[in-house]
Amino acid sequence: MTVNKAIDGMRNATDSYGENVFSIKAMRNYLSDSAFKSLKATIREGKMLDASIADDVAEAMKTWAIEKGATHFTHWFQPLTGATAEKHDSFVVPDRDGGVIMQFSGKELIKGEPDASSFPSGGLRATFEARGYTAWDPTSPAFIKESKNAAVLCVPTVFYSYTGEALDKKVPLLRSIDALSSQICRVAKLFDIENTGAKPSVQLGPEQEYFLVDRKYFEKRPDLIQTGRTLFGLRSAKDQQMSDHYFGPIKRRVTEFMCELDKEMWRLGVPAKTRHNEVCPGQFELAPIFEELNLAIDHNMIMMEVMQDIAEKHGLVCLLHEKPFTSVNGSGKHNNWSVSGPDGKNWLKPGDSPHENAKFLTVLCAVIKGVDTHAPLLRASVASAGNDHRLGGHEAPPAIMSIFLGEQLNDIVRDLENGDGKASKKRDTIEIGVSPLPPLPKDTTDRNRTSPLAYTGNKFEFRAVGSSQNSSGPNVVMNTIVAEALDEICTKVETDIAGGKDLNESLQLVLRDIVKKHKRVLFDGDNYKTDWTTEAEKRGLPNLRKTPEALKALLTPEAGALFEKYGVLTKRELASRYEVYQTIYDETIAIESRCSLMIARTMIAPVALAYQGELADIIKNVERIDNEDMLDVRELLSGVRKESSELLKGIKKLQKYVDDGASDKAIDAMTELRAAADALEGMLPKSDWPMPSYGEMMFML
Repeated sequence: MTVNKAIDGMRNATDSYGENVFSIKAMRNYLSDSAFKSLKATIREGKMLDASIADDVAEAMKTWAIEKGATHFTHWFQPLTGATAEKHDSFVVPDRDGGVIMQFSGKELIKGEPDASSFPSGGLRATFEARGYTAWDPTSPAFIKESKNAAVLCVPTVFYSYTGEALDKKVPLLRSIDALSSQICRVAKLFDIENTGAKPSVQLGPEQEYFLVDRKYFEKRPDLIQTGRTLFGLRSAKDQQMSDHYFGPIKRRVTEFMCELDKEMWRLGVPAKTRHNEVCPGQFELAPIFEELNLAIDHNMIMMEVMQDIAEKHGLVCLLHEKPFTSVNGSGKHNNWSVSGPDGKNWLKPGDSPHENAKFLTVLCAVIKGVDTHAPLLRASVASAGNDHRLGGHEAPPAIMSIFLGEQLNDIVRDLENGDGKASKKRDTIEIGVSPLPPLPKDTTDRNRTSPLAYTGNKFEFRAVGSSQNSSGPNVVMNTIVAEALDEICTKVETDIAGGKDLNESLQLVLRDIVKKHKRVLFDGDNYKTDWTTEAEKRGLPNLRKTPEALKALLTPEAGALFEKYGVLTKRELASRYEVYQTIYDETIAIESRCSLMIARTMIAPVALAYQGELADIIKNVERIDNEDMLDVRELLSGVRKESSELLKGIKKLQKYVDDGASDKAIDAMTELRAAADALEGMLPKSDWPMPSYGEMMFML
């Protein structure tokens, strides 16, 4: 590529950024001044939506969308399935003269009724009670989804029932943001922080990991098609042992996919920033710039859909399952979370002397308190059948919720506990030994890739979120537990000040008490070592390894009281989430079990038995001719017979557990069945094996 061509490409990308988004920039060209100012205040300052401008906004949106080629609109929402949903309605309305007009009213913009009977509700709605409503979320801009011959105006919305209860992921998220924002305002008032016009907000930067597989291999793998992961597959001789794929040169075919993906993301206003090879061959990552939390999650859901569409155009399939291949890295969605106050500053970013920054320490201690108090809830927020395979190895954190702070912050926390600020360290510099370069500021922490929740300089990185998950759940928990902690801090300090205490004196005592009570959750070591599991048990930290035990945290009185107190979820809404997520888990295991049985019975067993016959014929024919010693062939036959027998026993065993609906036993039976099948893959001729191998799928891109 020439320099001029590259520059033209960047100029085109810049010119087209956000062209398919009804952004503030676009609104200015289509709305009256009064309507524009009113809607902008709703988006930027959190002011209540003025219903009187709905018709003006709808007309402007329709005009803009039709100019972009749209013929339909949809309320785009996020039900409890974890995916997105949409129902398309055309702008076309018949007139009285036998023709049509293009129409989109304020009523249609603000509220829709897509029906709720077939979405999971966890008992909030019965099947015959079908009413479910969508309501416009003006803080997330409408956008155009394009395909080859169609374009649709997508309006981000919330989804709720006839009774007003939340049926989606977005309603609790917005409630949790409000809950945390109100507590941030209380902290700001304590510190006399001047309001610069910015509203308190929560920011997110979700790093999206994924695998790519050539479609011709995908189509020969019923397990990938039906479950998103390989239920069978012998580990490739070479995979990620050499670490040569990580940040390595990106293959041309993948680069072409990534380039088109970036351009489409930019057109949709998604600030895609970083792309690279991940650790395992065939694995990659796309990371955006930080955004306001609600918008960042909407953008991530768009990203997951678009990357699958773009992959198909390039003859590829994008796998978003947390563990599509065994024995190698799985895929996560690292959840980089931070908060900003009314001063417009990141409150998790310390200054040169972070131990002297009371505002920073207040938020830091609130996170420590929240995570320790509600560790089971945090674990439940990332619980899924797919994530169970990923957590605990290959750079994925274990199920024990802990916090990594790093050496400097740990020193500060210890000083705070001991009431001694004198020993705290100033920020150091790192001499890198290259004379033309100046000393670089040393980060307040290193990174810990095994920690579930790691402080990384100006944010907390929650590494346990699975790649296929909607990030709303984990962030609802983070927002609410930190809101509760800040609430308790503010209440105590406000009471002390009213009683005549100095702010700094009160705050130091409150934060010291938090550290003493909750320091057990702090751990900077290797989270994979068995020593840590033993130590965590001594500290009383929960270790909820599997989804069913983790989800029970949603049913505890503590969880119900927490979410109800801050208006995030009622007890009925919380119980409904448990029912939905447990059902999804059970159905996932049932689907995987049935798929395992089908593949083992109809694809693997026949070729294994046929190969036994071939080996037996070879032995028989050769010995009949010259009675040659066929010991090696007999040993091969014996091995194939043994594993084939184990395969058939495994099929019978798994079938019983499927019939009984025993999910936990079915998981173990699938593991045993796989062991026999994978052993057979290592014995049978490649030409006989009915599915593409790991080596082909990971490397042949």
